[in-house]
Amino acid sequence: MAAWLLKAVTCIDLTTLSGDDTASNIQRLCYKAKYPIREDLLKALNMHDKGVTTAAVCVYPARVCDAVRALKAAGCDIPVASVATGFPAAQTHLKTRLEEIRLAVEDGATEIDVVINRTLVLTGQWKALYDEIRQFRKACGEAHLKTILATGELGSLTNVYKASMIAMMAGSDFIKTSTGKETVNATFPVAIVMLRAIRDFFWKTGNKVGFKPAGGIRSAKDSLVWLSLIKEELGDEWMKPELFRIGASTLLADIERQIYHHVTGRYAAYHDLPMS
Repeated sequence: MAAWLLKAVTCIDLTTLSGDDTASNIQRLCYKAKYPIREDLLKALNMHDKGVTTAAVCVYPARVCDAVRALKAAGCDIPVASVATGFPAAQTHLKTRLEEIRLAVEDGATEIDVVINRTLVLTGQWKALYDEIRQFRKACGEAHLKTILATGELGSLTNVYKASMIAMMAGSDFIKTSTGKETVNATFPVAIVMLRAIRDFFWKTGNKVGFKPAGGIRSAKDSLVWLSLIKEELGDEWMKPELFRIGASTLLADIERQIYHHVTGRYAAYHDLPMS
């Protein structure tokens, strides 16, 4: 179990998307991304020299500079992901959404989590959705494009499948379930639809697109279920941070708590583990 939990850690986009984010809590987030599990626990598992870090840190565009600065000071090359395109509602003008991508990339974000305009899906404007995501792709430049479908607001599983395929056809490196701000976020039925769209797309094109569930994934047990789902639906090739991410803010704390229990046989008190 510990090995699977450490695998989950390496696939986490450690996230803070709060209105009260400041440079100091971004700095703390970045430090936790570099040192996600207490070193004595990693030593007990003989994993202290394996470079276990989270996959990325994910922040608002205005906080990208803080994250880049903090990670540089920590001496690590963990990627900075930025949400963009009017996150979470995507109800701002297209010109503004595209500029937000460009500014985040200029500030040092190497991954951009864009959110689609759900109106285009709900009204069947599939060509317009494709064209919009193509513009997002162009604005990202060399940065990876992770396209958030906000599946809880798409109306049907058929729409989820169609939106998934269009996002991949338009050049997305990842498709992501949710912003974490919808009423319904990452669910397993939606995930299976998205994963089978990824598989269909791979069979048709030979291109591997990544998958990122996000929203409401808080327990170590949840992370194991998600890893199992990836393994069963897409295979071992997808079980790496290049093709699988978990968007989460509190998940890491529970994983560290479970690893503490695995090593010591007891659960940690609050003061035993650093805050994530």
